Amino acid sequence: MAITITDAAAQRVRNFLDNRGKGIGLRLGVKTSGCSGLAYVLEFVDELAEGDQVFEHGEVKVIVDSKSLVYLDGTELDFVKEGLNEGFKFNNPNVNGECGCGESFNV
Repeated sequence: MAITITDAAAQRVRNFLDNRGKGIGLRLGVKTSGCSGLAYVLEFVDELAEGDQVFEHGEVKVIVDSKSLVYLDGTELDFVKEGLNEGFKFNNPNVNGECGCGESFNV
């Protein structure tokens, strides 16, 4: 099982952590939400929890809990700028469909 992160996403996470002044990485997870069933969750991590899997890209760590990893295996985390909009993009091969607003997905 693996999660990958692009150079652009790694640089953005590194900037966030540097500005925050603490943290060992970024947690990528899923929660039940929206009209399609699941939504991505991103949050800073200060300490690892039991069952966490750590995926590294240079100095940046992406931490995923074992329950979320089932839905996220093979996902690439990217950071994109499109016009005036910018944000993280999840290239998840497990997704079967997404809701119309793009906030949730199903596998």
